[in-house]
Amino acid sequence: MTKIKIAGLPLSEAKKAAILIHGRGASAESILSLAQYLSLDDYALLAPEADGGSWYPYSFMAPDESNHSALAKSLQAIKEVWKQVIEAGISPENVMFIGFSQGACLSLEFAAQNAQKLGGVIAFTGGLIGERIFEEKYSGDFEGTPVFIGSSEKDVHVPLSRIKESETLLSRMGAKVKLLIFEDSNHTIRKEEIDWVNGNIL
Repeated sequence: MTKIKIAGLPLSEAKKAAILIHGRGASAESILSLAQYLSLDDYALLAPEADGGSWYPYSFMAPDESNHSALAKSLQAIKEVWKQVIEAGISPENVMFIGFSQGACLSLEFAAQNAQKLGGVIAFTGGLIGERIFEEKYSGDFEGTPVFIGSSEKDVHVPLSRIKESETLLSRMGAKVKLLIFEDSNHTIRKEEIDWVNGNIL
């Protein structure tokens, strides 16, 4: 069973939920601390935790077989959290995915493999997962779901080319994608990203 940390409103009382997914070497607790900067007061917050602090062992663009089993397990863990939220009576259009780095990649990947009208996907430095993007992996219609991707134009882990490829595919699947790309090379979450998300999605 996936370890899940819970914060915010109790799931039984909330009408909205956010699933927060941490980056490599981090924890559920660390991604939950992001909630103090985001407008999530009326959300139930659920943060699954990866075994050993990593959702998959190699780069998100490594050959597919090298990450395959770990990635399948991680996507299943996200599905468990998703089921918990839906079974609590929260509708998909009131569910938000929020992730940083590995967690941003996983948020985008899970949402695209299960595309439907969601509250939104907020990806702080991430792109769709795989050595190449195979469109046949993804199905469904986002029906105008807002998707945010913020990153550096020269991030060491996430190439801008993959972010743009992801934007193209997600847009084709009906998402309303906003990219905020910065000239610095920092692998971080910037105040400008927080401000944009608070003002436009949350």
